[in-house]
Amino acid sequence: MNATAAETRKFEAEVDQVLHLVTHSLYSHKEIFLRELISNASDACDKLRFEALSRPELVQDDAELRIEIRWDPEARTLTVRDNGIGMSRDEVIGNIGTIARSGTRRFLESLTGDARRDTQLIGQFGVGFYSAFIVADKVTLTTRRADAAPGEGVRWESTGSGEYTVEAIEQPWRGTAVTLHLKADEGEFLDGWKLRELVRKYSDHVAFPIRLPKQKDGKPGDELETVNHASALWTRPKAELKDEDYQAFYKSLGYGFDDALAWTHNRVEGSQGYTLLLYLPERPPFDALFAGRDERKGLKLYIRRVFIMDASEQLLPAYLRFVRGVVDSDDLPLNVSRELLQHNRLVAQIRAACVKRVLDLIEKLAKDEPEKFKTFHTAFGNVLKEGVAEDPANRERIARLLRFASTRSESAERTVSLDDYIARMAAGQEAIYYLTADTYAAAKGSPQLEALRAKGIEVLLMYDRIDEWMVGYLDSYAGKKLRNAAKGELGSDVLGADAEARKQAEKDAEGLLKKLKDALGERVREVRVSQRLTESPACLAFDEYDMAPHMQRLLREVGQAVPASAPILEVNPRHALLRRLDAEADAARTQDLALLLLEQAQVAAGAQLEDPSAFVQRINRVLLGGATA
Repeated sequence: MNATAAETRKFEAEVDQVLHLVTHSLYSHKEIFLRELISNASDACDKLRFEALSRPELVQDDAELRIEIRWDPEARTLTVRDNGIGMSRDEVIGNIGTIARSGTRRFLESLTGDARRDTQLIGQFGVGFYSAFIVADKVTLTTRRADAAPGEGVRWESTGSGEYTVEAIEQPWRGTAVTLHLKADEGEFLDGWKLRELVRKYSDHVAFPIRLPKQKDGKPGDELETVNHASALWTRPKAELKDEDYQAFYKSLGYGFDDALAWTHNRVEGSQGYTLLLYLPERPPFDALFAGRDERKGLKLYIRRVFIMDASEQLLPAYLRFVRGVVDSDDLPLNVSRELLQHNRLVAQIRAACVKRVLDLIEKLAKDEPEKFKTFHTAFGNVLKEGVAEDPANRERIARLLRFASTRSESAERTVSLDDYIARMAAGQEAIYYLTADTYAAAKGSPQLEALRAKGIEVLLMYDRIDEWMVGYLDSYAGKKLRNAAKGELGSDVLGADAEARKQAEKDAEGLLKKLKDALGERVREVRVSQRLTESPACLAFDEYDMAPHMQRLLREVGQAVPASAPILEVNPRHALLRRLDAEADAARTQDLALLLLEQAQVAAGAQLEDPSAFVQRINRVLLGGATA
């Protein structure tokens, strides 16, 4: 095919927005563009290496896969070229001119305020190519697919102003070259020493040689030299590697500028051989804030150093979706697919090893580096809680790693482990007590805790949305039963042995209980004397398998049906408000007081009032000292 006239096309709207932000915003790490272009070139080489396993003719004319970086001080251009898989015309338009993945739209939606200056987000959303416009006022891309004829090359060009041109060209070599026409104030990227420094900083562990011209008299010469290690870091002996090497490799995977919090690097020999290099991020990866549980990236599967796919779903359970790194197997077939991975016995073994290594790593942090563990738990503790339900085999290990506020905490940030809780249980205490609520303040101030406090019994305060669901799968830990302080009858460790006194209190209050039940009718399942209260007039109580009110509300908010269930109202007959109600002869005032008792108990328990306006009117009537029908 001969070269044809260039066709001018407009970018899709979202891409145009990305380009506008990239071109007109200020960035603290503008050199990220080179990392992104090298990463794209490496991916292209990986794809060709994989395809060549079944189609060796694709690389017969040029077998060494590589990346070259050249610069021209006079033309003020910088070119990153690879001899990888290349692209067809349709692929160029699809990958660059339109939204290639939903992450781009999420990227745009997230860019508000200071986030617009956070260049590290670019590579995490599949829009790394556009970072070239940080330093260039025009970008030219030439490419040809490895299985296409020389006449089927493509040239793409844009100034980042909302449109681009694309045309067919003659291109004798396969692969892709991206040429940046640098802006007037970006001359630092025409310095060979600067480029070498950036390659070593961000891309030293790319598994293909990255070559730059040797400098002669300050100018690029004809002879090329490799400036990166060009070997997979995880294949090198651990004794040769320093912390800086691991951190540099972590960043080279495209996870931003933050250091990893911790990592584990292991080589397994035996019936099957594989290498694991797994990282814990310091903070949630940006795309993890938007990606669903089944839309997971970050754990790359290699087979004998050949990149196969991102296999997070197959190699890690959803509750460890924050883990990043690589798995390199010696034994899986190179043509393995996602479907085959799901049913492969070797993959199941590798998955179990990944889970074990990650939990080992987190346990080591908890034991040896408490400040780092606190950082980890703040970022990922709620995700880890999912494992209590999803991974029964490791339930106890996961529970050991969880931290909760308690009634002895000075603030929500002061947390306790289940082991620490058990170690300081009160004499005679039989169970681990906890309470779920909407917020830390609501949990700590709940009237349902009064009797437990009076007995000096510590209660775990669980106020994250996942807690009510999670604790439903954690009925015991280390041989101790977990008991919700708001459900069922309190144990003898709280109530003591004086059963006769309790029975007498219930008998003395029979008239009051009947009066309340008559006033409240079907709004409550039962009215009874409370063993939980020492100061408050009333609280809600629930049977063992009842759903907490705040959980019912959360389910309704997401459109889930919740079975109707009247609560149990527990009252404290010794409280002045109950004595007043017991003595009240006016039916209307009795009704108001009874409803207010129920409604304040509902509010304290996190339930939603059916009629807030009527609640306000009742309060006003009581404050004014009267009631009307």
